[in-house]
Amino acid sequence: MTAFNHVPVLFHETIDALNINPDGVTVDCTAGGGGHSAAVLERLSEKGRLICFDRDPDAIAVLQARFGADKRVTVVHENYGSIAAVLSSLAIPAVDSILADLGVSSYQLDEASRGFSFHQDAPLDMRMSKTGVSAAELVNTLPEDALRKILYEYGEEKFAPRIAAAIVRERQNAPILTTLQLAELVSAAYPAAARRGGHPARKTFQALRIEVNGELAELPTAIRYMFHSLKPGGRLAIISFHSLEDRIVKNTFASFTVGCTCPPDFPVCVCGKKPQGRLCFKPKTAGEQELAENQRSRSAKLRAIEKIKY
Repeated sequence: MTAFNHVPVLFHETIDALNINPDGVTVDCTAGGGGHSAAVLERLSEKGRLICFDRDPDAIAVLQARFGADKRVTVVHENYGSIAAVLSSLAIPAVDSILADLGVSSYQLDEASRGFSFHQDAPLDMRMSKTGVSAAELVNTLPEDALRKILYEYGEEKFAPRIAAAIVRERQNAPILTTLQLAELVSAAYPAAARRGGHPARKTFQALRIEVNGELAELPTAIRYMFHSLKPGGRLAIISFHSLEDRIVKNTFASFTVGCTCPPDFPVCVCGKKPQGRLCFKPKTAGEQELAENQRSRSAKLRAIEKIKY
C-alpha cells in the first residue's frame, strides 16, 4: 500500500483562517494523513484538543499511529456529517474551529487499488469508506437514464448521453470491472475533436466518485452541522475542488449571513432575525508557486466563515 501522503493545498492560508484558540477545541473533519492536523497541534497548548475525523480506514490507521500517543487528540472513524452526534458523545457542546478539506486525497488517487484513478488499472471501486456500493456496481446495474443524469449533473459532462449509451452497450457483452476498461470506453465514446483538453474520462470518474460517496447530497446538511457546532466567534474553513462543491459551500455560507427579512417598506424590523455568521474574506485560490509545485491545487478554493457573537 502507498504511504498515506497528502499535500494539503492552500495549507498556510487554511491554518491561518481557523484563528486557532490554543486552549480550545479544533475539529479536522477530513484528517487524512494528518497534514493539517499536525499544523493545528503546533498551535495548541497542553490544554487544547483536536478531534480528527475520517471515513477512510486506511487514514484512521495512519492517524492513530501518528497521533495516538498525544492525549490532546481524539481520532474518530466517521464521516464529517456525523460531527454533531460525535461531539455530543464526547460531551463537547461547541468548538472553536473546524476544517474540512473536501474531495479525494492524494493518497486515494495515487493508490491504484482504491480505483479512483483513470491512469492506473485497478478494480473499479472509488469507495472512500471501503463500504457500500462501488462504482463498478453502479456502472453495471444502473439504467441508462440514471447513468446519464449522474454524468451530466455531477461531472458536468456534455457528452453524458454518448458515454451512458456506450456503457450500457459494453456491459451487455461483459461486465465493466476495472478503471482502465471504463477509461478506454469513455475515450472511445468521446468525439475525436474533444479529446484534446485533458483526459476524456476525468469528468466521468469525478461524477461516479461523487455518487458512490454521496459527497454532494450530504454536504449542505454537513456544513450546517459544522457551523452550528461552533462557539460564538468560532470559525469554519472549507476547501472545495470543483464548481459543484464550491457552489454548495458558497450558498450555505451565504444563508448564515442573512439578517432581517422584513419588507423594505417596514419602518422597523419586526422579524428579529440577525445574521449568524460573517464571511472572513473573499474566496482564496492557490498562488503561482503552489500551482507550479502541486497541480492538484489548480481548482482549489478556500472559504471561511465566523460565527457572530451577540
